[in-house]
Amino acid sequence: MKRLLARLAVAAAAAVLVGGCATQGDDAVSKQGGEFTFVSPGGQTRLFYQPDERGHVSGLGGESLTESGKRISLDDFQGKVVVLNIWGSWCGPCRSEADDLQAVQDQAGPQGVQVLGIDVRDDRSAATDFHNDRRLTYPSIYDPAGRSLLALRQFPRATVPATIVLDRQHRVAAIYLTQVVQSELLPEVQKVAAEH
Repeated sequence: MKRLLARLAVAAAAAVLVGGCATQGDDAVSKQGGEFTFVSPGGQTRLFYQPDERGHVSGLGGESLTESGKRISLDDFQGKVVVLNIWGSWCGPCRSEADDLQAVQDQAGPQGVQVLGIDVRDDRSAATDFHNDRRLTYPSIYDPAGRSLLALRQFPRATVPATIVLDRQHRVAAIYLTQVVQSELLPEVQKVAAEH
């Protein structure tokens, strides 16, 4: 009985500590050295950050889905707003939002915006068919293991779909932990693209 009470006390103390960290300011970005680190958003599925609250993402990259042997990296899009979309051809909401993401690319691309997909937990031929059937012009990283997402420190790799808007310095400006539609995403992307 004493062991059970001791375990319950330890579990309760751990819950208080974890809860305290997760809810501090309801912030989903920890700025440890300016790098982005995801912190639990307390149930929120849409998160927005002012420029002085943003953490930087670096080192994100991987193999191109459609161009064999080519590597794609955030560094390829210096000075651009990047819309990262984590998807899989097996994911129903991903299928629904693909046209919306293409519309964002078409409309905001001239303003210096680049959509970049990250295809996870997928078969390459199924993912390539998905990409080609929908006539997507934006590139995707083929990453079945989700290793590229390690650059988004502590980001929940099982959250698919997810969309992350990076400003021109590749700092996290917005996170959508759910399916997005053009009418919601485009104004946010254009707002971030207009920042100076």
